[in-house]
Amino acid sequence: MPGSVEWIIHQQAIHQPGFKMSEHEVSKLSLRDDGESVKRKLFVCLLRGSDESGDGSEQCPFATLIHAINANGGLANLPAIHFMVRKTDDEGFQEAAKAAMKKAVNAIEIAERKKANKAGKAEQQDSVAAEADLPELPPAHPSGAPLKTVKIRDLLSCPKDHVAERFTVNGWAHAIRQQGKSLLFVTLRDGTGYLQCILQGAVAKCQAARRLTRESTVSLSGKLQPVPEGQTAPGGHELIVDDWAPVHVAPSGDDAFETRINEEASPDALFNLRHLVLRWDKPAMIMRLRAALLRAFRDHYDSCGYVEVTPPCLVQSQCEGGSTLFHLDYYGEPAYLTQSSQLYLETVIPVVGDTYCIQSSFRAEASRTRRHLSEFTHIEAECPFITYEQLLDRLELLICDVLDRFMNGPQGELFRAFNPSFVPPKRPFRRMAYTDAIAWLNERGIVKEEDGKPFVFGDDIPEKPERFMTDSIGEPILLCRFPASLKSFYMFRDPKDPLLTESVDVLMPGVGEIVGGSMRTWSEEDLMAGFKREGLSPDPYYWYIDQRKYGSCPHGGYGLGFERFLTWCLGQEHIREVCLYPRYMKRCTP
Repeated sequence: MPGSVEWIIHQQAIHQPGFKMSEHEVSKLSLRDDGESVKRKLFVCLLRGSDESGDGSEQCPFATLIHAINANGGLANLPAIHFMVRKTDDEGFQEAAKAAMKKAVNAIEIAERKKANKAGKAEQQDSVAAEADLPELPPAHPSGAPLKTVKIRDLLSCPKDHVAERFTVNGWAHAIRQQGKSLLFVTLRDGTGYLQCILQGAVAKCQAARRLTRESTVSLSGKLQPVPEGQTAPGGHELIVDDWAPVHVAPSGDDAFETRINEEASPDALFNLRHLVLRWDKPAMIMRLRAALLRAFRDHYDSCGYVEVTPPCLVQSQCEGGSTLFHLDYYGEPAYLTQSSQLYLETVIPVVGDTYCIQSSFRAEASRTRRHLSEFTHIEAECPFITYEQLLDRLELLICDVLDRFMNGPQGELFRAFNPSFVPPKRPFRRMAYTDAIAWLNERGIVKEEDGKPFVFGDDIPEKPERFMTDSIGEPILLCRFPASLKSFYMFRDPKDPLLTESVDVLMPGVGEIVGGSMRTWSEEDLMAGFKREGLSPDPYYWYIDQRKYGSCPHGGYGLGFERFLTWCLGQEHIREVCLYPRYMKRCTP
């Protein structure tokens, strides 16, 4: 009930966390017959009161508000007391003015802070004095014998009969927990895993242990043992340290690791400190999973007989349109960062057959969406003597086989722990013609944002309606046969309808397009017509045109955005989270 003892205590606790009232203090609150509280009155006479002999009664008032507050429970008891003040003999006691109360409260708070700081300094001095008697480093192990230095992954996989052996392991202090003066828990990270290490007794009672901070590098020696029953630790083991030494101590105070970065900081602030954020658990896991997925792609291509090549990133011809080119000066000549390695891969198929590359591509798109990057990892492949249907089949096989290798590989357990809700797609994928996608959108009243009109043949389907369609259908879609007006000069026309191309976009729920592919024009005449249609000079493409002169053949290929694929697999909201150092509009650092 408002005004009750319980209500006053509750309200004070809300506004002052950690607040508690003693039984004596509670008893000072008188209750009316109806159960409601009546605030006590304390009297202060600025003219004739006394802080030494006064008791706060009207007959024996205090001399100052500050003393009246402090003498009756301090700031914590303010809600339970009325302070009555008399300034002169000519006037009676009146309730203290808000300004006077505020001035008194501020003075008390300042005094309390000074007292706390003084106590803190004294405690610190006592601690320093006590530590001065401690040795700088722990006592050396009596054996003094050199030990085998191992990685954490090797240590945790040791057979049981090796548990009694002593090892040395080096790494970074990922987490530190002090328990008393002679017990220290350190979670060690060395890039191969995590290990709980226990420093106790003389090993922990040294100045080096007191100064140890997160992200310091250390060398620890001791014996491995299973974690006691009922307790947990990374790998189910812990290292009982009997000898150790700091290698490099990380800063403390304002420069401490945990002070500089925290999860509540803005995304831009965290990306400015990306080199430190990578040491968090989640980014570290993503980097491991990223490497495992790349390995799965390479294993797939190797098993299918593809040959990996490394095309150039500095080019003097465009592949995906001039509006997204990064221009640069190349020894006085104009050049660009590559948008795609496709044209170069096509030149290799007469030599090695099926070929692929895993290479950076660059797109100067003025976009800050959650699926766009200015630099991304491009997985591209070209295959000679295939048909359009075989190209679609190969894309299905690629995605499903790579996921199978990834999920059942060395990092499969980590992946399932990271994204337990992931369900791999099943073959066959839904195949939808571009014209059917236009009809699907129109049937549901989805219109173009720029003019509010329905979509018609020849319209590009933007990201938002494309995503809506994909997420609504809820399964992978092979979106096929786009109009030639929307596609590049190199795409092969549909023999049944020259207005269409034998092209495909692979759409995944949650991320949209992850693959773009097509059959390639293999007639010199058709290629030259494509150059003319798009207003491109064929001169810089002489080497590409030669592929149509010297033993041309039907062929097709595709480009897969690796980061989009990984974002989909890991269930991440933003593509930037799966990059080592993401590059996007206005972000080129660190």
